[in-house]
Amino acid sequence: MGAPRTCEDCGDDLAFVKRLVLASGSLKELARVYGVSYPTIRLRLDRVIAKVRLLDSQESLDELERVARIMHVSGKLDAEALRALLAAHRKVLEKNDEPNQDDRGG
Repeated sequence: MGAPRTCEDCGDDLAFVKRLVLASGSLKELARVYGVSYPTIRLRLDRVIAKVRLLDSQESLDELERVARIMHVSGKLDAEALRALLAAHRKVLEKNDEPNQDDRGG
């Protein structure tokens, strides 16, 4: 059984979902409550959905990748930065998987 997939920084998202439920799912009403436009609420909801999907995913992610992807879907990290971080992280992981000179028995 894997570690639980939680989000330590989801308090704002939980409050958003609570308000959405109390507004009977009306994004228009939620936009009025928050004092923002409908497209702004829609974007926020899309980000919450993406975060839930990521946290609920069965895909095995290490901690760095999980945090980076959560930051991306939260709008805190742009796509280009996410790709660069993940590419660099994969290089480090691949390098760590390579056998050392000492391990080759020579």
